[in-house]
Amino acid sequence: MMNKERFIAYAKLIRLDKPIGILLLLWPTLWGLWLAADGLPDLMILVIFVIGTILMRSAGCAINDFADRRIDPHVERTKNRPLAVGIVTPKEVVLLAAGLSFCAFLLILPLNQLTLLLSVGALFLAGTYPFTKRFFVMPQAYLGIAFSFGIPMAFAAQTGELPAIIWLLLLANLCWVIAYDTEYAMVDRADDLKIGIKTSAITLGRFDVTGIMLCHTVFLGVMVYVGWLLQRGVPYYLSLAVALGLVIYQYFLIRERNPANCFKAFLHNNWVGATVFAGIVLDSLIISFLDKPDLIGFFLPYYLSVCGTPSYQV
Repeated sequence: MMNKERFIAYAKLIRLDKPIGILLLLWPTLWGLWLAADGLPDLMILVIFVIGTILMRSAGCAINDFADRRIDPHVERTKNRPLAVGIVTPKEVVLLAAGLSFCAFLLILPLNQLTLLLSVGALFLAGTYPFTKRFFVMPQAYLGIAFSFGIPMAFAAQTGELPAIIWLLLLANLCWVIAYDTEYAMVDRADDLKIGIKTSAITLGRFDVTGIMLCHTVFLGVMVYVGWLLQRGVPYYLSLAVALGLVIYQYFLIRERNPANCFKAFLHNNWVGATVFAGIVLDSLIISFLDKPDLIGFFLPYYLSVCGTPSYQV
């Protein structure tokens, strides 16, 4: 039987004590589920995706620590991780990552074939991302693709197809991931330069803040265009306006490149993702509410004339 110390070590290994990674992976997946369903998605699919996100993010953390097992001891932020200090062994880490990935695969077996096929690509991206820091000057872009795979999987699971709108959502989320993970990379820049690790913060150099804000701008701009194509209502656009305010706040955090403030800005992106999700949900609820003629049917023609009827078919 696993003792308490071992359990705590495994929990820290897969970052259950730091759920920010799970949340940043979950938000775009939930965006996709709600947009694909034009409202509340199938409950079973929702539960599968939430649990699957937790499992795959946890497996990704284990794989990342295995890949960085000779690097983490030399980085201030990571030197106390369980594998770095020898509390767990590399073999244990590999077995844990494999077990979590297998559980995630079992979880999606009830879903359709298209979703199963996409899960293979998601697993490949999650397993290979940690090694890209050795040779790819922008590993954050690779992470962005990995963290965006929940969007096409959500549409596949909910609708059985991949409409063209997913490419815009993928582009938007890719830019968002590059933005916040560059903020994260700015925290470790000094250590990464000594070790020889490649990150977007190092590649962009003195243009790092400009690059981050440009990516945030493209992210929000594409989401506005997505809203126009899907004929979303006022709550959706208000959420993007609030998200813009949150991004501006991040600028003031990172402009001096203070590591503590850069990390704070990175964590702050949880509120960006949550805000966009709240806008999508509220907009869907209002449309659903207005669709009940016995309640406020007299208001429906006016609302639809202004906002249109949402549809993911583009």
